[in-house]
Amino acid sequence: MSATQERERITARVSSAVAETLNQAAELAGTTMNNFVVQAALKEAQRLIDREKAIYISRNDAAMLLDLLESPPAPNAALTTAFERFMKEKYGNQSSSGGTGESA
Repeated sequence: MSATQERERITARVSSAVAETLNQAAELAGTTMNNFVVQAALKEAQRLIDREKAIYISRNDAAMLLDLLESPPAPNAALTTAFERFMKEKYGNQSSSGGTGESA
């Protein structure tokens, strides 16, 4: 191996019953208890991360979302005002005079 990876130590205190169960499972998997615990924890961690990254919706909700993306409703007055304020704050002039800002 040409590149060395930094390693960190993880420790856990468990009851002897838990340790025995983990040891039995590791033996059945043909690996060390340490490797078994790390792989099981990594698998669960990745499952949780993947679950939090994904958004699950029904077919009906997906169809409704696609329809809204393809044909969005016209902006209402509050959205138009908020957009104008944003554009003025981000790109507008330096003065603090009131009135409607230019919209892009």
